Amino acid sequence: MQLFLKLFAPCLQWFYHCFDRIVINGYLSFFIREINVDWFFRHVCHKPKLTKEVLLEQSRDYQAWVARYAHNHRLPLEWAQKAERKEDKVRPRQQRMIRQNRFGVYYILKSKEQGWTFRLVAPRYPTQDPNLQFVRKHRSQFTHYYFYIFDPVAGPMVLRIGSFLPFQVTAYLNGHHFIERELLRRHIAFAKDDNRFTSVANVEALQSAADALDGKTLQDVGAHGNGATYAHGDGAIR
Repeated sequence: MQLFLKLFAPCLQWFYHCFDRIVINGYLSFFIREINVDWFFRHVCHKPKLTKEVLLEQSRDYQAWVARYAHNHRLPLEWAQKAERKEDKVRPRQQRMIRQNRFGVYYILKSKEQGWTFRLVAPRYPTQDPNLQFVRKHRSQFTHYYFYIFDPVAGPMVLRIGSFLPFQVTAYLNGHHFIERELLRRHIAFAKDDNRFTSVANVEALQSAADALDGKTLQDVGAHGNGATYAHGDGAIR
């Protein structure tokens, strides 16, 4: 987006005030290539042979970490029900966080969903390496975690994290929530109806808040000094 604006800024006129729904996909770039997965377990984890159990061990460790995290922080950790919208389920705790002006994770939901992971394929013919296994990327159904967060900059947001390698992350943000946090920080009076602004005391401040949502701000979301960092690294949300 920043490069696009740099190249075409003289040709553009902006009238739209806000990106509403923002979806950011994150991944561990090293694990995009199958050969790197084999190398990682052999040379970093010192596993002579890559097996299904070795791959499952990573997922079990992460799932155990999430369970401990939820327990230590007294957070609900529940399966999402098909007949119930996730947003409706977490809304009471979200509203409580907003009223109390508290930030951080407030709910964790689990859901069985399709995602990218890896499977092992044995060589068709004998090889000089008896431990050789081919790693292939494929889609399957497994547990995904939804971390519901109230962030001081982005407001209510969600991190969806797969529990199997490559632990892909999807962040869901809302531009109107960001603008609301900016107006509150600047002490600008406003009124909202669900996800839209119906009035604001300073129109210029509203435009300025919308313009403040840039690439750097999105990179900084969740990484401020508020006692919690939500970046997904080494298999954990922290």
